[in-house]
Amino acid sequence: MSHLYRFGPYVLDPQRRTLYCDESPVPLTPKAFDVLLFLAQNPNRLITKDELLKAVWGDTFVEEGNLTQYISHLRKALTDNSEDSRLIVTISRKGYQFTADVVLSKVADIPKRDAAQVLTSGVSTPGIAVETKAKKENSPSEAQSVLELPKINAVIPRPGSRWRIGAVLSAVAVVLVVAGDISWRRYRAVSPPRSEKIMLAVLPFQNLTGDPKQEYLADGLTEEMIAQLGRLHPEQLGVIGRTSVMGYKHGNQRLDQIGRDLSVQYVLENSLRGSGDHLRVTVQLLQVKDQSHLWAQDYDYRPRDILNLEDDVAKAVAREIQIRLTPQQQADLKRLRPVNAEAFDAYMEGRFFLDRDSAGDLNSAASYFEQAFQLDSSYALAWVGLSRALFRQADRGSVPLKEGRRRSREAVERALVLDPNLPEAHALTGQFKREVDWDWTGANTSLQRAVELDPENSAVLNLAAGLADSFGRFEEAVELLRRAIALDPLNAAIRGSLAEICSVLGRQEEAEAEFKKALELDPDLPSIHEGLGFVYLAQGRAQDALAEIEREQMGMWRLQGQAVAYCALRRKKESDTALNELIAKYQSQNAFLIAEVYASRKEPDQAFKWLDRAYVEHDSGVAETKLSSLLKNLRGDPRYTAFLKKLRLPL
Repeated sequence: MSHLYRFGPYVLDPQRRTLYCDESPVPLTPKAFDVLLFLAQNPNRLITKDELLKAVWGDTFVEEGNLTQYISHLRKALTDNSEDSRLIVTISRKGYQFTADVVLSKVADIPKRDAAQVLTSGVSTPGIAVETKAKKENSPSEAQSVLELPKINAVIPRPGSRWRIGAVLSAVAVVLVVAGDISWRRYRAVSPPRSEKIMLAVLPFQNLTGDPKQEYLADGLTEEMIAQLGRLHPEQLGVIGRTSVMGYKHGNQRLDQIGRDLSVQYVLENSLRGSGDHLRVTVQLLQVKDQSHLWAQDYDYRPRDILNLEDDVAKAVAREIQIRLTPQQQADLKRLRPVNAEAFDAYMEGRFFLDRDSAGDLNSAASYFEQAFQLDSSYALAWVGLSRALFRQADRGSVPLKEGRRRSREAVERALVLDPNLPEAHALTGQFKREVDWDWTGANTSLQRAVELDPENSAVLNLAAGLADSFGRFEEAVELLRRAIALDPLNAAIRGSLAEICSVLGRQEEAEAEFKKALELDPDLPSIHEGLGFVYLAQGRAQDALAEIEREQMGMWRLQGQAVAYCALRRKKESDTALNELIAKYQSQNAFLIAEVYASRKEPDQAFKWLDRAYVEHDSGVAETKLSSLLKNLRGDPRYTAFLKKLRLPL
């Protein structure tokens, strides 16, 4: 007795080592056949790359890139082109899933063939050596005799799905071609219009070192790679922001799902191995449309040289897609940035804690950044990191406001002296000039320079939208935020910013949808529950507003929202209680929030008193004066006009 595996129009015969499609043999190399057989024997489950390598190659060492080449070969052999009928699904960074409904059949008394009759004649697959030459091809009559004999014994089901025959390819899109050790393929077939932008997602580096303490390095390399590729050629290449891709760090998402989530055509997978004085980084480029493997390369570095990784990959990208770089871009790619190895290590630790963003983590981040520039005083990015950490600490009250801001300003100014073309430093300077100095011209100059240096940076676009808010140019801010979301679609904070502006524009349904999307992405993101609560208030749903606001995690926004919502419910006593607690706990740094409460409660004298205090203390909230819907009751008051004039803002 011999088993056959049926799926759709295909029959896989292990004894004769032959694949048939509608009674016609399909050429496969021997190893490709072995891979397909293992997949067919294990349908509808995640098969890890290591499991597949061990099953097919045993203890023989095989690079991952070879496996992905075989998978690509199989997809072509199975005409596995339609995303809707994918047979071999890539599970990002994990492995594969064979999604067909496989029917197990038995065939009696089938004559055995010589193993050399595997259909390899004339087959040549890039990257795969032809392992066995066929002595002769199977004839159609032989194929027919096999197909008439099976007796169905059992079905290996595919839960909740049906076999769907693959559709014919509708159009050929961008195709990238491997050249040596290069990371991209040149345009072939129908190239996109010059205005069409290629979108790429750099997935988080997998830490395969076996040392959990190396997570900070893996995360840091992810961010560095995104930054470098994002600045490569922004007119033609868009790179998804860090916030959106980090959500895939520990998941088992299908590659096609990632493509839909992020609206990308290509994905760069990365892994980090090694320890001590040797690190190996593996980079693989995948095309989402057909989940094909386009290129893979291993890079070996000493830890102190790892910073050159993104330069090496970016140079390959620039060369192979033949984009025209400005002289400055070419100089940036050629420029080596030698950094003390220990300083680089400390900087990566600082970035890791800065991204976690809790009070304790910000303390750790500041400490590591200080350690980095003590080891290398010319390390401009370390000074930017320290400035960011101190700015957040000062704004949240974990360090004295004036002292924290002074040190933050000094750090970013030092960074600009060390590297005048550092976009992160210009962006942070623009934030300072807008939120602290109310130097609108200076803020505009700094943010424009940051956008010029890094036009695909969603964080920079978000800051530029904030400046448009300050001037009351809300439609311009919406456009900037939509650009930022296209680059960072899973960034909850940016969606929250968009929701707030939509609410100010009176588009409450759109605002509600964006706030809910932000909460879906990050349920604990500060101020989002309060923002959604204010949308409910605008819709006349005061009780729903209070319930939503009480979910707010950040104390100052929860108390502010409660004071406003209780007032709307005509529960003045509870509103007073919340307001008094807000004043007791947060008056030294959040006078603007208190002014907003008084304005919403139609107590203009108290509102202007706290606005004046916010002005004297350079409360960062003052930059949001024209954006604040809670101040609308003040807009007919001459004191409001005078306040705008004092801020040098348009009326």
